Amino acid sequence: MPAPAAAPNSAPRLTARLLLRPYAPDDAAEFFALIAANRLRLRPSFPAREAAASSESASVGLLAQFGRDWRTGRLYVLGIWHRTGGRYLGDISLKPNWHAPVSLEIGYYLAAEAEGQGYAREALAAAVAFGFDTLGVARLIIRCLPENPRSIAVAEALGFQLLPVRARPAWLRRVLGTTPVLHYILRREEQAQT
Repeated sequence: MPAPAAAPNSAPRLTARLLLRPYAPDDAAEFFALIAANRLRLRPSFPAREAAASSESASVGLLAQFGRDWRTGRLYVLGIWHRTGGRYLGDISLKPNWHAPVSLEIGYYLAAEAEGQGYAREALAAAVAFGFDTLGVARLIIRCLPENPRSIAVAEALGFQLLPVRARPAWLRRVLGTTPVLHYILRREEQAQT
C-alpha cells in the first residue's frame, strides 16, 4: 500500500488535558528548549532527534522537515501541549511502513517535569486513534529500552503486547551494544476488542 495521496488532516487533536498538533515554525524556541534541557536523558532513545536539534536555528529546519514529512506521509510528528496554560510538554511521532500489513512505529517523549502525570498515556491513546482511525493502519509498534520502565508501562496500559525479543545482528551489536530493544505491538483487531 503506498502512502496516502493526500496528507491527513492536520487539525489539532484534543484529549481531556492535552492538545496534540503538528509543529508550526514559531514552535522552534520551545522545541529546542525542551530538547536542550532533556538532552542527556533523550539521547539513548532519540539520538537522531537530539542531534538534529543542536540549536534553535537547527530546530527551525527540523520543524520544517516535519511539515514536509507530514505532507508526503514519511513521518507524522505531533507536539504535545497542556490545554490549560498551553505549556509545551513533548511530542509523539508516528513513522509509517507503507508495505502490507501497514504499520506505524510510535515514539514519544516528555520533558522530565511532565513525566509521571499520565500525559504520555493520554497522548499515546490519541496517537492510537490517529493511526487506526485516520491513517487506517493494521498495527502499531513501540520500541522501548528495558531500562525505561515508564515507557513500557505506558505501552502496556494501552494494550500493546510484548513481542519475542530478537537477537540483534552482530554488526548492529557492535554499533548499538548488546542491550536488547523491546518491541510492543497493538493490532487493529486487538484494539477493537478493548
